[in-house]
Amino acid sequence: MLPCVFQHLQTDWSQLTESLTMTDFVVHTIEDAPEKSKSMLESSKKAYGTVPNLHAVMAESPALLEAYKTVSNIFDKQTNLNATEQQIIAMTNNRLNGCTYCMAAHTSIMQGAKVAEDVITALRDGTPIADPKLEALRVFAEKVNVKRGLLDDGDIEALLAAGYTKQTVFDVIVGTAYKVLSNYTNHVAETPLDKMFAKNEWSAEPHPA
Repeated sequence: MLPCVFQHLQTDWSQLTESLTMTDFVVHTIEDAPEKSKSMLESSKKAYGTVPNLHAVMAESPALLEAYKTVSNIFDKQTNLNATEQQIIAMTNNRLNGCTYCMAAHTSIMQGAKVAEDVITALRDGTPIADPKLEALRVFAEKVNVKRGLLDDGDIEALLAAGYTKQTVFDVIVGTAYKVLSNYTNHVAETPLDKMFAKNEWSAEPHPA
């Protein structure tokens, strides 16, 4: 009997210490955010109609929120990639980094941008894209992530042979850096998924046959 009681006490203590050491991160509102983050959250609300939870969590650090918004804007406006190509890079990193929040959010973004359904499905499942040029980009983005940028000449040549340029090589790195900021934030803060993205919830678990 005593060993059972002792085991029960050990379990309870383990759960208690785990809850005591867990760090909670605030999902800020515009009102309670640090002063330097307020205007950035206001611009997020203007763009989305609400403040996405990712931005609300990032607001804890004005430096992080500004870095994320700046790199995101640069990736969107200054690369030589179209909307579908940008999402291929973003989603490939989201999946490889295991970011459930960003997988759902970017699925919603792709649907709003009218990205082809077969491309969306492939990116969510980590399977080849039917279009050979887009598939070459997906494979290259995957190699940049997995190899941590330590690419072989063959990796770059395959991208160029598909019709991309040397600028694209570096644009993919911009996209990879952009996703590190959001993916890592979501891992650390366990950012709750917004209702507007909930229909596209994603799990790394295998799909049932």
